[in-house]
Amino acid sequence: MRKALDSAWPEPRKPLPPRPSALDPYKAVIDGILRADLDAPRKQRHTVTRIFHRLIEEHGADVSYPMVRRYVADRKPQIAVEAGKAPIEAFIPQTHPPGMEAEVDFGDVAVRLAGELVTCYLFSFRLSYSGKAVHRVFASAGQEAFFEGHVHALRTLGGVPRGRVRYDNLKAAVAQVLGLSRARVETDRWIAFRSHFGIESFYCRPGIDGAHEKGGVEGQIGYFRRNHFTAVPEVSSLAELNEMVEQWDLHDGRRRVGSRPRTIDEYFAVEQPLVMPLPEEPFETGRVFAPRVDRYSQIAIRTNRYSVPVRLIGKRVRVVLHASHLVVYDQKVEVARHERLIAKGGCRLDLDHYLEAMIRKPGAFPGATALEQARSAGRFTPVHDAWWTQAQKDHGEQEGTRALIEVLLLGRHIPHEYLVAGLATALRAGALTADAVALEARKAAQAEDEPVVLGPSGTGAGHPPGPVTFLHEWKLSHLPPDTRPLPTVTPYDQLLRRRRADGGAHREEEAQ
Repeated sequence: MRKALDSAWPEPRKPLPPRPSALDPYKAVIDGILRADLDAPRKQRHTVTRIFHRLIEEHGADVSYPMVRRYVADRKPQIAVEAGKAPIEAFIPQTHPPGMEAEVDFGDVAVRLAGELVTCYLFSFRLSYSGKAVHRVFASAGQEAFFEGHVHALRTLGGVPRGRVRYDNLKAAVAQVLGLSRARVETDRWIAFRSHFGIESFYCRPGIDGAHEKGGVEGQIGYFRRNHFTAVPEVSSLAELNEMVEQWDLHDGRRRVGSRPRTIDEYFAVEQPLVMPLPEEPFETGRVFAPRVDRYSQIAIRTNRYSVPVRLIGKRVRVVLHASHLVVYDQKVEVARHERLIAKGGCRLDLDHYLEAMIRKPGAFPGATALEQARSAGRFTPVHDAWWTQAQKDHGEQEGTRALIEVLLLGRHIPHEYLVAGLATALRAGALTADAVALEARKAAQAEDEPVVLGPSGTGAGHPPGPVTFLHEWKLSHLPPDTRPLPTVTPYDQLLRRRRADGGAHREEEAQ
């Protein structure tokens, strides 16, 4: 009670003495074996199993294997330290000349993209002297993203480091790690890429043991993620996110790294003139595929499917896959362009690719997957739906749908915003034909490009007050002026007079 009155805090409990173990009589034997192994050949040193068997065979010990394994794991590094033969892990300060070295790495970041939480990959290229870093976010960490990140970084920095660039053993560059050496078997496209830009690669040790060999970029990715990706950014596209990343890079150039007396941009001003200039010829960073178009007018790229125009069904096309998008070519003509899907097993369809088939099969239009994706993307608006509903009431379900498809085909020649404006105007006027929509869309485009001069009645001068419902009527009312001279038959009259004169003279000769 006196102790409780003196202090409200109880006294610490006395440590219990270690419990005796069946291994205690043999610990000295194990220590002797481990000390002898320090001078033994590397391939003839004791394993835990061999020590366990010797204790049983030579000393008659009644111990278990896990007991021996735990003791050896704890005691072996202690004995090496006591003998002065433990490996010393120390970090040696390094000096990086300006314009000579850089470090590259990927880091994963979480992004809320178009309302969905996805994992993207942050590419970082950091100059070792100044600490100037360039970042780029990609949907994947594949070879095409690896190359595009390099191209963007080198253009931003204005050149290529003259010395080494340090890398992990990532699959985009390394095909095989050869033993415990620094030698690597590099991928063919990476050899071509770094030869094009004159990059000298240096690969760190595999795993966590080599992370400190490019500690600058490792710390840079952590700093960038903590300061700019916390909280999780919400964007509608990766292009929007990368615009934000570029602004963050500019902002980070004004900070100081550690105890350095000057900012990153001040050091970079010294380093930038010393890098090698970029080559004039561009390098194709995309990966090329040659898939065949299936009967659904789709091609399979990696684990996802993308649509192409239906006229290419059964043909083989050329696809250039980039980090954020892909381009489809028929011979040398671009026929489709898609934003690259992030998730696996996805499907991205363009409604325009199926219109030629749907105009012959209008019954397939309402349930088409491409239509649902167009609605989700905002390309098929409520104005389209309203015009379609009214057209079905006036022309019937099949003909009304076919009229809508004809309107959608106009989107290949008329910008989307003008086409929607034409649909709205035609719907208000009750003109439910593709010709009327085309006319109103062109009038909307013309009204935006040219100033409208109002006439006495408040309508546009030279334009009828009501909408024209047929395109051929509008064309007839807007014919260009004819500046050609009026036709004349005077030269023909001269020919006729000459012919009569020649005929009369000929008859006189016959009479004579």
